[in-house]
Amino acid sequence: MHDERSRIEQRVERLHHQRIKPAIYSATVPFEVEAWQAPGEPVSFEEAAAARYAPFAPDTPWGPPWGTTWFRMRGRVPAEWAGRRVEAVIDLGFVGDWPGNQAEGLVHLPDGRPLKAVNPLNQYVPIGNPVSGGEEIDYLVEAASNPDILADGFAAPTPLGDVLTAGDKPLYIFKRADIAVLDEEVWHLDLDLQVLRELMVHLGEHEPRRHEIMHTLDRAMDVLDLDDVSGTATAVREVLAPALAKPAHASAHVVSGVGHAHIDSAWLWPIRETKRKTSRTFSNVTSLADEYEDFIFACSQAQQYAWVRDHYPHVWARIQESVKKGQWAPVGGMWVEADGNLPGGEALARQLIHGKRFFIEHFGVETKGVWLPDSFGYTAAYPQLAKLAGNEWFLTQKISWNQTNKFPHHTFWWEGIDGTRIFTHFPPVDTYNARFSGEEMDHAVRNYAEKGAGTRSLAPFGWGDGGGGPTREIMERARRLADLEGSPKVVVEHPDAFFAQAREEYPDAPVWVGELYLELHRATYTSQARTKQGNRRSEHRLREAELWATTAALHAPGYAYPYERLDRLWKTVLLHQFHDILPGSSIAWVHREAEAEYARVAAELEALTTEAVAALGGGETRVFNTSPYERAEVVRTSEGTPVYVTVPASGSAPLTAPSRPPQPVSVSGRVLDNGLLRVEIAEDGTLASVFDIRANREVLAEQGNLLRLHTDLPNYWDAWDIDKHYKNRCTDLLETEAVTVVEEGPLLGAIRVSRAFGKGSRITQTITVRAGSPRIDFETEIDWHETEKILKAGFPVDIRAPHSSAEIQFGHIQRPTHTNTSWEAARFEVSGHRWVHIAEPGYGVAVINDSTYGHDVSRTVREDGGTTTRVSLSLVRAPRVPDPEADQGRHRFTYALLPGASIADAVAEGYALNLPLRIADAAGAPEPVVSVTGDGVTVEAVKLADDRSGDVVVRLYESRGGRATGTVRPGFPLAEAQVTDLLERPLEEAVEEAVELTGDGGVSVTLRPFQVLTLRLRPSEGS
Repeated sequence: MHDERSRIEQRVERLHHQRIKPAIYSATVPFEVEAWQAPGEPVSFEEAAAARYAPFAPDTPWGPPWGTTWFRMRGRVPAEWAGRRVEAVIDLGFVGDWPGNQAEGLVHLPDGRPLKAVNPLNQYVPIGNPVSGGEEIDYLVEAASNPDILADGFAAPTPLGDVLTAGDKPLYIFKRADIAVLDEEVWHLDLDLQVLRELMVHLGEHEPRRHEIMHTLDRAMDVLDLDDVSGTATAVREVLAPALAKPAHASAHVVSGVGHAHIDSAWLWPIRETKRKTSRTFSNVTSLADEYEDFIFACSQAQQYAWVRDHYPHVWARIQESVKKGQWAPVGGMWVEADGNLPGGEALARQLIHGKRFFIEHFGVETKGVWLPDSFGYTAAYPQLAKLAGNEWFLTQKISWNQTNKFPHHTFWWEGIDGTRIFTHFPPVDTYNARFSGEEMDHAVRNYAEKGAGTRSLAPFGWGDGGGGPTREIMERARRLADLEGSPKVVVEHPDAFFAQAREEYPDAPVWVGELYLELHRATYTSQARTKQGNRRSEHRLREAELWATTAALHAPGYAYPYERLDRLWKTVLLHQFHDILPGSSIAWVHREAEAEYARVAAELEALTTEAVAALGGGETRVFNTSPYERAEVVRTSEGTPVYVTVPASGSAPLTAPSRPPQPVSVSGRVLDNGLLRVEIAEDGTLASVFDIRANREVLAEQGNLLRLHTDLPNYWDAWDIDKHYKNRCTDLLETEAVTVVEEGPLLGAIRVSRAFGKGSRITQTITVRAGSPRIDFETEIDWHETEKILKAGFPVDIRAPHSSAEIQFGHIQRPTHTNTSWEAARFEVSGHRWVHIAEPGYGVAVINDSTYGHDVSRTVREDGGTTTRVSLSLVRAPRVPDPEADQGRHRFTYALLPGASIADAVAEGYALNLPLRIADAAGAPEPVVSVTGDGVTVEAVKLADDRSGDVVVRLYESRGGRATGTVRPGFPLAEAQVTDLLERPLEEAVEEAVELTGDGGVSVTLRPFQVLTLRLRPSEGS
């Protein structure tokens, strides 16, 4: 047989695109269109309906960046169309090849009910199937002219990322608004051809099935009458039918399709636009559910549901109905799809608590899995927290973006730092916006790593980020691929069903231990430093407010615990932990609003804490310690006077009874000495020496606190990525304007170093040594005006450390300092929370911070045979995309060097730096709500139970990485103690293993390494 593949394939392609697709709509009549440009921010339907509209014609420009234009569309279905399937077809002037991040519209009926959205790949609105003919159609379409921030492949900065800089030039040209007849037979023919053509080209050239499909398509095109596509469509489909009817092989891979619409809660658009995106997409989804009974849609992020509930009650009611019918599956159990590395331990727990509880309260559904496809790596704390929230499975996708190493599994058990394992799936289709194309199905099968052991994978399908979600075309593809030779079998089903079947067939799946590190987007640990600082401060302020509010509720008659306010503030912070806000990868508008929101949160939490402390009564000035560890520390009074005090963990002490420090601080020239350390500042402002007097050893191998300015232009994704080549070019900041002694003892010794550099940037650091403390603080102020640079602070320590330890949620993770394999080499920038620790047997050093997350640890061997282990903190960056002004301006933060530190020291000082002592008036000295004895038993949260029973909830964890036993002693008479899950529900089977009431009113606890334990303590009546 002659090889005619090229001729046939080209013929089919041309006829498909140039004859069949244009015939899908067989007749059209235009709407009469009027328009009204809303001034400023979006308005309500009622305001838009009452506005004055002006005539509007096709091919007219509309829509300034971030504007809203309302279109009134009126028309009549022609009488002769009676009995036909009729739709509105609206093209707002859609651009590009991405269905999100551009113009979108929501179609309303005259009474204000949202009907359906229109998007680039979903332009229709059902009118009738069939129509009677003569129907009057009246729509109000709210059209958002969101700019295409991704235009030109993110190659250059754009001012479009903020309404303040975007200008007012119209972005779009209105294309069409028609009433149209859908020729269903031609539409189905189009889909038949799509499926067969794509299957054909992805089968091997040696496959008989490929050639069979090719010749079938050729014969079908012979039947097509180019002058009467509609009249011959049925005959063409009959030729294709046998090829579509051949069943899949018995061993065919099974793809579980789950409807999905990944909507970033903010990214290349502000939060206010996400509220509208959710309403549009959810309108589409509920409309599609009415068309397809077999459709199932999985949707995460309780925050987005809450927005729809509050702003679009008609859409909310349709969601509730779809959930009842089993077509809508709440998943994920988190308030938002949060960043997977940066939220603190308690914050990550609250993500799960608030998300799970929302779905239980509003739908009666307890989600079973964590749905987190798009975060930039995943902390090893997740398995335990997911299980403690009642989850059985975990889904991710982003690891497919790895730059260096291919992740070896798609279905596996993921083991966290405490030993908890959770069944995890990583879809081999490598997208969370699947459309069941031939390319995707071929890739899913070829890529699937579990061949021979597992037979199924999951594919989330639908257009995300405002693209409208799943479409009827995708559903039709799924139906054709349900049992088709040459293709995997596609079944649309609930993700819980997939995970149950996958686990049943592969219970002994391989185990992956530790973090799921994404070998990409490493700069998200640093970008937008003020956003990250706002998150860190908010997390600790929330801890403080809850602790003292609980103290006041127990000890101050008449004080009312602020349940609603704390709930609202927590949800605000959780929202801003979304995986494109907290990582610093959003447009300028998002981060401008985030900084303002964090300021509001800080002010309200300060007021809450002040109210709680004031409720304890005035009369004596006391120092309050929110940390879970006792502190002997220098604190400044309101007049600025330093005082050395000892304050119990989670308690208070009188300021009027200061403690005596072990030894005062002496300052001699540029040398600070407190009897524990002797710190010498060089003329260039770096640390010339840090001598640990206790250990009789020099800490530094080279000059310490060396500030380095690196060129930082990644290959792509500026705000997201830091590529390894940043190390190849740097400038050491050694020139100083001044090195000045600003504190001369006896409690504080401090030297201030000022520098100017680069494009008008300045940095001032106050290096402080305190009496009684081995910690050296670097209080830092930066006025930053660099572009495409990263600033790092390095500490080259004379320690041979085989690994570094970095704090993560409820514990820490160890990472090798060598680069023996490509896996270690790829971790050239990593995340950590409050501290990083390095050690050799007998001696360790910690670097502590109050607001940064990115760092790197490397080591070299010196000529003298010693080893230098360098810890460098990433302080601030200057990417230009998507925010051209990212990180510009002023920053204030503190980091610290802690010589001679154990892990326990790092934990305690990490809390201390992030939870400053508070001075306030109080009438007496109420007992701490809880006090704890036992090495490694650490209190992370103290609060009242969410059910308002008055029970006290205490979250503990083992913080050192070993087994721990201890006693929790309530500061009130105890009636009962229970171990609970994160949602404060009893875990009966855990009580005997983990806790035991002591005879003196305490609770004995036993914890495995890094175990998280939630105790619910019921006060005795009348206590």
